[in-house]
Amino acid sequence: MKRLLILTLVLSVASFGQDLPGTPAKLQVMVPLRWYEAPVVPPIHLNNSSRLYKLIRAGNLYLSAQDAVALAIENNLGLEVDRYGPLLAQSALQRSRAGGPLRGVPSGNSQVSSVNSGVGVNGTIASAGLSTGGGGGIGGGGGNATIQQVGAVTPNLDPVLQSSVNFSHLTQPQANQSVSQTASLVQGIRQYNTTVQEGTLTGGTFTYRDYQQHFQENAPTDVLNPVSAPRMDLIFKQNLLQGFGVALNNRFIRVAEINITASRESFRASLLSLVTSVLNLYWDYVAANDELKLRQRALGLTEKFVEDTKYEISIGAIAGVELPRAQADLASRRQDLTIAQAALRQRALVLKEALSHSEDQALEAAHIVPVDRIDVPDDETLLPLRDLVAEAMAKRPDVQVSKLNDQTQEINLAGTTNPLLPSLSATVQTFDRGVAGQPQASGGTPNPYFVGGYGSALGQIFRRNFSNNYASVSFSAPLHNRQAQGDYGIDQLQYRQQQVSGLRDNNRIVVDVASGVAAVRQARSRYQTAKNTRQLQEQLLEAEQKRSYGPQTFTYIMTDQRALIAAQLSEGNAAAAYVRARIALDQVLGETLEKNRITLDEGLSGHVERESELPVVVGPAPEKR
Repeated sequence: MKRLLILTLVLSVASFGQDLPGTPAKLQVMVPLRWYEAPVVPPIHLNNSSRLYKLIRAGNLYLSAQDAVALAIENNLGLEVDRYGPLLAQSALQRSRAGGPLRGVPSGNSQVSSVNSGVGVNGTIASAGLSTGGGGGIGGGGGNATIQQVGAVTPNLDPVLQSSVNFSHLTQPQANQSVSQTASLVQGIRQYNTTVQEGTLTGGTFTYRDYQQHFQENAPTDVLNPVSAPRMDLIFKQNLLQGFGVALNNRFIRVAEINITASRESFRASLLSLVTSVLNLYWDYVAANDELKLRQRALGLTEKFVEDTKYEISIGAIAGVELPRAQADLASRRQDLTIAQAALRQRALVLKEALSHSEDQALEAAHIVPVDRIDVPDDETLLPLRDLVAEAMAKRPDVQVSKLNDQTQEINLAGTTNPLLPSLSATVQTFDRGVAGQPQASGGTPNPYFVGGYGSALGQIFRRNFSNNYASVSFSAPLHNRQAQGDYGIDQLQYRQQQVSGLRDNNRIVVDVASGVAAVRQARSRYQTAKNTRQLQEQLLEAEQKRSYGPQTFTYIMTDQRALIAAQLSEGNAAAAYVRARIALDQVLGETLEKNRITLDEGLSGHVERESELPVVVGPAPEKR
């Protein structure tokens, strides 16, 4: 049976469960052992998700906006750091449920005096009200710990077991031998002191104490020698003014519970910011890629224009001075293309950094092929400003965090309000003693009731033959009370300051929503103007191409083609500006995650449920730049 138990313990050490990625997990061993085992904290995740490699084909990373968001959620290091916030809040809640002062501060449990009244030579002297002359050797217990902490301290809500064992061999000279009848009193003492203490949310403390003393000495006057003298105590102490109340003593637990929700909302804010940032990076890359294509097209048209200019000069249709002008224009187009290529490479580096967990050669070498294209809807209906502000107040995580902070600040006010009261506490104690030992011939004839061993003395305690009851009331009030008054004033003023800051932030949100709506409308207006300009340039180029061919018409066509490319670039920039304005408005309204179908649980787990699919590539793969 013993072997089976040991085998079960060994096998259970390796098994543990966890709720969220990174959650410390307790080992599944027996409960008493589990309390003292360090939880298993999973190591950090160092590899990129498999989604990244599924999207790479033939050295190209085919990327949509949704895939970019998913990769960032699964691999971004900044978000990985923020994931530890909710986990830390859970551990803080566990710590708060234990109560007690700051870590490392001992409790105020004390030991019973090593001298039992009426037992042995020293006990006889003590019962007579005389000094023992330092014969006790091992003195009484330590006093209560002094704790400097702002606000009332919650008692230890976890039971605390303290036990000590003392073995002593003491030799005491006896100048007065009237009691001991010996010049040198030699004692062999064993002491066992066990205390179990637990606090309550009302501000009280229950204490059970078991004390045993076994000693033998060489005094011929002892009636019993050796002797056992156990003692058991039940003590209840309750604060009646300062430190009293469930609402006061469970405030840290309630704050920790609120902080779990606040930490999730803070993580949601980080997740929302990350998705917003990645979307901006993605669409900036799309706009840069579109600009590069237009720059390549402009270069191709300019190269053709240079060749046509050379031909026209060779046949005498135009003057030779036109060739340097055409070549200068070609050099300018090549410079524009070089700048566009460098800008695209830079945007690719920034985007890859946001999508990756660590350095990856496959990702570093891959060329990003954007799958999505910027599409500005034909019409867009925005709700009235009042409705948009109400929507932002309901969905923005920072607003929720601010409300939760107000709740925790209000709860914490009890911690500095209660210490304004005087200290009034009541203590009730009941304890029983027992004495039993072996009769000593030189000491006389003992009472038969006290003859026996430890079991006999313990029976006296359980029968309550020598019961003792004690009750006390303690009152303390600091005059002026300036320390508590100052702490209360600081907390109240900080709370009011936080309320005013909350109102200021709410007003700022109204301004941000209004500015976001105006930015979207202006960006749409600019895009519509750029689109109309591009359409007019197309019509102008088409009309010019239908005219009869000649030197002047040839120059006009090339001019109109360059103007069309400039209009297309302007339209692309306007479309990109509209997308950025729309993303910014979604962020202000707190709708970014909802619009991109991302849940908070996916962000916390680091895994997006939606699967990625490679697009169907028709024709040759895009050329790497």
